[in-house]
Amino acid sequence: MVKYRKKPLIVDAMQFTERDKDRVFNWMSGNRAPDFEGGKPIVRFRTVHGETAIARLGDWVVEDSEPGTYYPVKPGVFEATYEPA
Repeated sequence: MVKYRKKPLIVDAMQFTERDKDRVFNWMSGNRAPDFEGGKPIVRFRTVHGETAIARLGDWVVEDSEPGTYYPVKPGVFEATYEPA
C-alpha cells in the first residue's frame, strides 16, 4: 500500500465566540444579523454543497477554497487539523 499526505492548504478562519460573534457575522456576509437557538447566538449559512450549516459558540468558521463559501469545524477537529500559517 502507498501512503499519502494531505497537501497543505492555507485557509481564512475565525472562531465563533461570544466576544467575536459580530466580527464573524460581518466577515461572512458584510452585515448579517445574528440568529439564535435556545437563546444562544448561532450563525446559519449554506455550504458550497448547498446544505444548511450551523456554527455554534466555540466552533470555527472556515472559508472554503471558493471565496464566499464557508463550513463549520468543531474546536477539537480544528486544533487537530489546522495550525497558524
